[in-house]
Amino acid sequence: MNIPSTMSAVLLHGHGGFDQLEHRSDVPVPQPASDEVLIRVAAAGVNNTDINTRIGWYSKAVSGSTDAGSDGFGDDIGAGDWSGEGLKFPLIQGADIAGYVEAVGRDVNSNRIGERVIARSMQNIDANDPTACITLGSEMNGGFAQYCVVRADMACRVDTDLTDVELGSLPCAYSTAEGLLERIGLRSGQRVLVTGASGGVGSAAIQLARARGASVVAVAAQSKVNELIELGADAVVPRGADLVETLGTESVDAVADLVAGPQWPSLLEVLKKQGCYGTSGAIAGPIVELDVRTLYLKDLTLVGSTYQTTQVFQNLIDHIESGAVRPLVAQTFPLSDIVAAQKKFLAKDFVGKLVLIP
Repeated sequence: MNIPSTMSAVLLHGHGGFDQLEHRSDVPVPQPASDEVLIRVAAAGVNNTDINTRIGWYSKAVSGSTDAGSDGFGDDIGAGDWSGEGLKFPLIQGADIAGYVEAVGRDVNSNRIGERVIARSMQNIDANDPTACITLGSEMNGGFAQYCVVRADMACRVDTDLTDVELGSLPCAYSTAEGLLERIGLRSGQRVLVTGASGGVGSAAIQLARARGASVVAVAAQSKVNELIELGADAVVPRGADLVETLGTESVDAVADLVAGPQWPSLLEVLKKQGCYGTSGAIAGPIVELDVRTLYLKDLTLVGSTYQTTQVFQNLIDHIESGAVRPLVAQTFPLSDIVAAQKKFLAKDFVGKLVLIP
């Protein structure tokens, strides 16, 4: 198989604005180690974590919303990655990878060459510890390139009629949503409130919650109500509406929150007694006000969700192959237009995912 020596890729040179992103066509193609595969990237979705990492939002020194720092939060924020250990630049971002195995390391069966795969966004590095993970496009180079290497067992074969673009919209957002629903223990017959429902993770959570037999109340802009109802939401509360006034106290069994910010206290008010709140994001701001009396008098459970067991991604594969999920691709961009894609992403005027084509 004719594999070039160089490739196109986007390099992130540091935390900051769009000027930190550089599209180049002379980046060396990585070589797979003994237990790795080389993937030709066919499509790579754009995710919140790409923006958050670039601007340094994960730093504890940052307290604002993600859109407040599209040009970065300055040079003195400290470690601006989600692990808190700092990143090595230049870095190829991209937590989504859909593509084809082009080469394998010496310890990997050569029969894998040609497989259609998606890569686990959370790469487990210890089979006995689900929290021992590194992330594509953060602690290791990711999918914003024509080629990427991952450990062979982190590249998952998938049998589906979905297009490459559709498949490239799924790994990060849908595994994040599935992991969150798993953490809150969502069951058939329950009612879940999903915030940020028009985004990649939110729209995934709607579909995956319905696949579990739950009913869904979505929170999103008024202009997106019809699309979310069509996607599977049973009801949509316009963003900015008073949740308690609209839904009533103790009206949902669980909350899948991706937003946080000023509305956060009301999320606990609408939870039933012994309900569960879970979060995988805080795009409206990570600092919230908690009345501890609400927490203990209602016997609530609060959980965070980042790390994923391998079963979470296998669940996603099963959903893809069964046709239980319907990818929502709002727009595609060539990889060289990554800045335009990120600006579109920050505008939040679409439903679903934006996808880059290397």
